[in-house]
Amino acid sequence: MKNKQFAVIGIGQFGEAIAKSLSKKGAEVLAIDVNQERIDYISSEVSYAVALDATDKKALLMQNIQEFDAVVIAIGEQFEQLLLCAVNLIELKVKRIIARAKGDANKLILQKLGIEEIFQPEFEVGALVAERLMNPSIVSYLQLPDGYSIAEIEPPQAIIGRTLGDIRLRDNYRINLITVKRDFEVEKDGETTTESHLTGVPQSTTVIENQDNMLIFGKESDIQKFIEINS
Repeated sequence: MKNKQFAVIGIGQFGEAIAKSLSKKGAEVLAIDVNQERIDYISSEVSYAVALDATDKKALLMQNIQEFDAVVIAIGEQFEQLLLCAVNLIELKVKRIIARAKGDANKLILQKLGIEEIFQPEFEVGALVAERLMNPSIVSYLQLPDGYSIAEIEPPQAIIGRTLGDIRLRDNYRINLITVKRDFEVEKDGETTTESHLTGVPQSTTVIENQDNMLIFGKESDIQKFIEINS
C-alpha cells in the first residue's frame, strides 16, 4: 500500500510536533515554512522540507500540493497568512484541509470558507488541564459534542478487584467502558521491561486491576458521578 502523503504548513512547535508524529507513523511528510532555519532544523525528521511562502499559490503548485492526501495549516500567529494559505489550498482543490484556529472568531471565519476540520490546541489543552485539576484521576480527556466525552481514568478505589459484570457501568452509571490499558512485563534483549497495552474489547468477566487505566465514554456529568461515588 502506498504511504499516505501529508503536508504541514507552519513549522512552529505545534506544526513540528505534527510533522514528526506523522513521520514516525510511516507517512511521507512535506514540511513547509517561510523560515529557512526551521526548515533546516526539521529536514532530517521528514521526507521533504521546503522554505517557501504559503500565501504564494504558484509556490504551492510547484510542490504539487493538490496531490497530497491532506494538508495541515499550523500557522499560529499570523491569521491573515493562514487565511490566504487556506484560500490558495481551496482554489488548488486540495482533497482535505485541516486548519488551526486561535479563538472562536478565527474558527468561524475558517468555517465560512468551507473548512470543516479545525483544531484549537490551546482550547483542547486548557480543557484537559481543567479536568485534571478537578479530577486528578483523569489521565487524558477528549471533549465531544452534546456534553459527551471520552476519558482515560485511573480506576476509583471501590471498583478495583471487581468484574465489569459486577460493576455494571452502563446500568448503574450510564457510561461505557471502551477498553482497559494495562501494564505487561515483556522480555527484550534478555531484560524484563514493562509496557502498557490495550486489553481489547472488555468482557463481563474482565477484572479491573489496581494499575489499570480505563477508557470510558459517556456524559461528562455521569463520568464525574462515577468517579465521586467510587473514590
